Amino acid sequence: MDTTDEYEVVTGEVQQPSQELVEVLPELARAAAVTWTRSLSVTLRAGVRVVRAAVDADAANELAEAVRGYARELLGVDDLEARVRELTPPDQDGGAPELRARGAELLRRSADLSDDDGVHPAFGRVLAELAPDEARILRLLAHDGAQPAVDVRATNLIGAGSQLVVSALNMLGMEAGCRHPDKVDTYMVNLQRLALVSVSDEPLEGMARYQVLEAQPHVLDAIRATARAKTVHRSVRLTPFGAEFCAACFGEPVTSQSP
Repeated sequence: MDTTDEYEVVTGEVQQPSQELVEVLPELARAAAVTWTRSLSVTLRAGVRVVRAAVDADAANELAEAVRGYARELLGVDDLEARVRELTPPDQDGGAPELRARGAELLRRSADLSDDDGVHPAFGRVLAELAPDEARILRLLAHDGAQPAVDVRATNLIGAGSQLVVSALNMLGMEAGCRHPDKVDTYMVNLQRLALVSVSDEPLEGMARYQVLEAQPHVLDAIRATARAKTVHRSVRLTPFGAEFCAACFGEPVTSQSP
């Protein structure tokens, strides 16, 4: 501690402010005054409007609208709504008359032999709803054909019948080279929702591919966790819509999806 610090501790006196601080104090004071004046002006105007609103219905409506506008500006609501409008596709419903007009136009085009429909109009929207891994699964099915899947069921102790334990176990994540193979179940839900893929009760020909599948850890775990387990052979394949989608969007010929 230097002599100055010792002096402050003993006497309780504080050093005088530095010359630099003294020089900027007038600027700080002016800035504070301007800010206070503007705030007071806004406050006074608001007070006058509140008084008018108390005795005038029109003034009350104007005040309410001004407050709403200020709140929207402060919270950025206008910018948010503009961004939402930008990202949201335009509403094409338009009510019954608009729907009937669009239906009539489709029928007119269907009768026009010179009208080249090209690809299905839903393909662009479908692409926007696919994850990258889902595209890899579709490409696998298009290039290599249908893939094996198995259900694991628990057979009844007495009598016939069984209960489904887990459905459509497969190797799509590994075979397609998915970045997130643990999400294949979610991918399958989405691909089926989009009518691109179906899980068929028809098994593939030959047993070798099912033997490889049933030796996979996730299938073995399901079998071992099930009393009196049995597997049912099924298959995952493209729907006709999915095959046309893959041909149009991935530019590859689609392998037959039959068993």
